[in-house]
Amino acid sequence: MASYKYFEEYSQPVTDSLIDNYSKILSTIGEDVNREGILKTPERAAKAMQFLTSGNCQDPAQILRSAMFAEAYHDMVIIKDIELYSLCEHHILPFFGKAHIAYIPNGHIVGLSKIPRVVDVFARRLQVQERLTHDILECINNTLKPKGVAVVIEAAHMCMMMRGVQKQNSVTTTSGFRGQFEAIETRNEFLKLISNDLS
Repeated sequence: MASYKYFEEYSQPVTDSLIDNYSKILSTIGEDVNREGILKTPERAAKAMQFLTSGNCQDPAQILRSAMFAEAYHDMVIIKDIELYSLCEHHILPFFGKAHIAYIPNGHIVGLSKIPRVVDVFARRLQVQERLTHDILECINNTLKPKGVAVVIEAAHMCMMMRGVQKQNSVTTTSGFRGQFEAIETRNEFLKLISNDLS
């Protein structure tokens, strides 16, 4: 319920034009838009698309700033197994997986729930996994200004599984490192701590 309320803060009424566009798409591919099973599909699809792209009207940096606290903690903070669901901008098909994120505070920590929310904001946009990784990394780095940030994302892409090469067991891993995580020793410590979660 909490995540739904969080979305409601940013939701807008679904426009008739978006609903009409989905109706035209269904009609174009040969569906009878007046049959019972599909009668309300254009409206449902429009609402779903609006939700799945709701990150476009949210400010992830403000989410972090809303829960920053002065704290003299200087060791690694890791949040593992953050579920993420996004849409590939090339085919508007889902990709999904998990993110592992770490940062080393530099005078401030952030409420733990805010990191997954930042992931959601960037994931709820048309994306590519490489940019999603970079967006999350740079947002945390530029807002918290920590001593270091690390982001690893592993995801399965339906555009590869359902169509194209149709490789159902493929997983894509992307990573990014800033600050102290650019040092191989710190980076390896992070990777070792999340290694049980990586495929």
